[in-house]
Amino acid sequence: MTTHWWSSRPPWPPPMVEPADVLLTGVHATSALGRGAEEQVAGMLAGIPAFRPVRRFDTGARRVNAAATLPETGTLADELAEAVTVACRSAGLTASDRADAALLLAVHGGRSVPALGAGLAAATGFPALRTYTTACVSGTNAVADAAALLRRGKVDRAVVAAGYLVEPDQYALFDVGRALATDAAVRPFSAGRTGLLLGDGVAAVVLERADVARRPIAGLLGWGRAGDAFHPCQPEPKGRGLARAIGAALARADRCPEDIGYVNANATGSGPGDAAEAAALRTALGPMARRVPVSSTKSLHGHALEASGLLELVVTVLALRRGELPPNAGWLGSDPDCPLDVIRDVPRPAATGYALTLNAAFGGASTALLLGAT
Repeated sequence: MTTHWWSSRPPWPPPMVEPADVLLTGVHATSALGRGAEEQVAGMLAGIPAFRPVRRFDTGARRVNAAATLPETGTLADELAEAVTVACRSAGLTASDRADAALLLAVHGGRSVPALGAGLAAATGFPALRTYTTACVSGTNAVADAAALLRRGKVDRAVVAAGYLVEPDQYALFDVGRALATDAAVRPFSAGRTGLLLGDGVAAVVLERADVARRPIAGLLGWGRAGDAFHPCQPEPKGRGLARAIGAALARADRCPEDIGYVNANATGSGPGDAAEAAALRTALGPMARRVPVSSTKSLHGHALEASGLLELVVTVLALRRGELPPNAGWLGSDPDCPLDVIRDVPRPAATGYALTLNAAFGGASTALLLGAT
């Protein structure tokens, strides 16, 4: 009998969490922290950022030369197929299970997307797929739609995959836009932060209805989406859209701010973006915003663009299962615009089994997912 990383009891007393009707039953992730679930856990809890000088392509004309990249990768198509295959295997999905399931894919838009999607569906045994190219909320939009399909009884199972490998075009755009951190470090919510850094990210998750799930890992209890259309690139300063998304996720799950034991924030290390997210948390969580532990794992694995939401969903699930919350790397000092309980230096024990993972994208799109330990 195969022993999976979630099959043993977590090394902490699991809190009471209401049963979920949508369950995560298989996960896989690859980032510069490593390949696979155990590698993500080890990398997160070590708290050592994975940023290194870029060797994959020439950055001689760029202002910044740093990203969180794996030393070796296959093509994006191969990496996605591997992620889906491993996630399905860990969930115990058979070939017939896949033939009746939905496949949803989040990737950067372009002419190659239809061929990429068709190839992934054929390689992994799914009849068809739906593709999401909604910038940095692509993966979480796909998860929300998958959960809605399950709750409506349209399918019994859904697999969401997402991938981004750091490449020269997007790197150049962020560099020219002066969005990349000039000190080769991502410092979410911290004084002295100078921007984001890109990172490789490929992930896949299996979602199933509770009545058919065989190997539950965590529950997807609620989700929320909103848009504020404030500016093509700049966040709405008070974070109103993200606050609405958080409120919708809590309402759908029938949970209150006091239940939340961790927030994996979108925070990229940008000045306006982090401050707007802190404002959104204050609006959505009220007084609890100053007491709920918060970190952004982008400070460790970088920003994986369209794949960021799914990668962060996976690492949040792993943190809940482990009962340890990852630190927010790169901290220099408190920012009065971000009055939050930021996890610094070392992991912190989880106090409850509920966590939010948040994402935001250009154009004002925001998503919030509420997870519960099983």
